[in-house]
Amino acid sequence: MGIKSYKPVTPGLRFKKVLTFEEITKKDPEKRLTTSLKKTGGRNHIGRLTAKRVGGGSRRKYRIIDFKRDKFDVPGTVLAIEYDPNRSSNIALIGYRDGDKRYIIAPEGMKSGDDVVSGDNAPAKLGNALPMKGIPVGIEIHNIELKKGKGGQIVRSAGSAAQIVAKEGNYCHIKLPSGEIRLIHINNFATVGKVGNSEHSSVVIGKAGTKRHMGIRPRVRAVAKNPVDHPMGGGEGKTSGGRHPCNKNGIPAKGYKTRKKTKYSDKYIVQRRKK
Repeated sequence: MGIKSYKPVTPGLRFKKVLTFEEITKKDPEKRLTTSLKKTGGRNHIGRLTAKRVGGGSRRKYRIIDFKRDKFDVPGTVLAIEYDPNRSSNIALIGYRDGDKRYIIAPEGMKSGDDVVSGDNAPAKLGNALPMKGIPVGIEIHNIELKKGKGGQIVRSAGSAAQIVAKEGNYCHIKLPSGEIRLIHINNFATVGKVGNSEHSSVVIGKAGTKRHMGIRPRVRAVAKNPVDHPMGGGEGKTSGGRHPCNKNGIPAKGYKTRKKTKYSDKYIVQRRKK
């Protein structure tokens, strides 16, 4: 998928870059595999604002994605590659031999007509889902399970891929996109290949209106607020904060560790992303 630039005929188009969507082969989603998304505008059940800068935006249907890949040993064919407004990656519509249809995350290089299958004995081929004990060391994988049967939870965004660097006993050493090396059980499922739509990171939004279409409301700088609203607010004239950057509760915003010191999953981390 390529990137398209515009001539700077308006200020909003000056730096705008969008995807060309050449890989997309089907416009409308499969109706049976969609559900409605309720908008809350960042408010909880009481009606109080709990998530800031959320509201508005274009209507969108949620596509039900098969992260579990639990249709074992039933061959499927890629019917179409589709756009999904709810995620950065594209999705693939799979038609199985028994007549069932499901959506999966589309890996890079997948196209209409390709065959996919999932199961314990599936070959380590692009788009196939199988336990990591059957995937050779060095191959790129995505949509990785952290708990067997729960479905893929990590490495699902556009252009991301993890790599099996070693196998030791009942665990694989997985190098994640962040650089972290983590232990994951060899019986957990993963999908072979790198997530597609890697040019997503090159997109330049160009104008504020596009952000509003995405449901993201404006952000007010902390130093522009009053002291009653933020610790960095107030001051005569323009100030640059006068203290370390923080959120409205006074918790530092840059370089302050918020992870709990003792966490259950610490024992699975072989090498942290920050050395």
